Amino acid sequence: MQNKINTIIAKTSKIILGKEQQIKLALACILARGHLLIEDLPGMGKTTLAHTLAQVLGLQFQRVQFTSDLLPADILGVSVYDRNEAAFKFHPGPVFTNVLLADEINRATPKTQSALLEVMEEAQVTIDAVTHLLPQPFFVIATQNPSSQIGTFALPESQLDRFLMRITLDYPDAQSERRLLQSNGGREQLAHLSPAITSNELLELQLACQQIHVSDALLDYLQAILKYSREATQFTSGLSPRAGLSLKQCAQAWAMIHGRDHVIPEDIQAILSSVVGHRLLNSSHLENSTETVAALIRAVAIP
Repeated sequence: MQNKINTIIAKTSKIILGKEQQIKLALACILARGHLLIEDLPGMGKTTLAHTLAQVLGLQFQRVQFTSDLLPADILGVSVYDRNEAAFKFHPGPVFTNVLLADEINRATPKTQSALLEVMEEAQVTIDAVTHLLPQPFFVIATQNPSSQIGTFALPESQLDRFLMRITLDYPDAQSERRLLQSNGGREQLAHLSPAITSNELLELQLACQQIHVSDALLDYLQAILKYSREATQFTSGLSPRAGLSLKQCAQAWAMIHGRDHVIPEDIQAILSSVVGHRLLNSSHLENSTETVAALIRAVAIP
């Protein structure tokens, strides 16, 4: 199992250079059965990371470019009247896949953004009172540009909360950027990238992730973090029970990636920023993941 995880990280690192920490976080999100939001400036490799992960994990991949004129039916599918059968026939949209890349999700209108709420929470699509189940495993990997850029629509809190993690890639270090320039980018290598595992093996890894032991003392630590976020005056609202489950599941995945069969406090601290940074606002309604996590870690004692 550990060899498979190491192979996934190694293959992805050949395409996404110098970003092993972000690759591990993205993999932890997938092992924890969550959806991933990648926020950064254009051209930082967000789309390439999503495509690479899908290919390395042996999953079917569909990409939707979100624009201001995109409609929910363009994502979910539509029922079309068939004159030969005298009935409406459902034509599935690109969401019927294993990995849906919602590229630049915040460039679509709120109406179109909300089309993903059901699929992210229930892994199903309801059209004309008929429910269609999505294939398993299923993940949404969304990219978004900073909200300060022109033509963006901020994601509502209800949708942000459905993303298990949010990460940023940031600029590469000098050595990685030199390798990138010498190779003309990593997209050319995607065509020759072979899967490290199959979709069934991924499902087995996800089941194994759920078996990673979390002690009562670690649950005390996790609950203390949740309690502090709800009682501290610098936050407009505390972390929800779903956020607590997300912390536990991501910490289990992080421990598994590092070859442990149990969670330690450092696992929670390692994933804390990615899990809570998009869920907490300070009392001025401003978001600062670094200060948020630092405040939580300083204020809550490790058992």
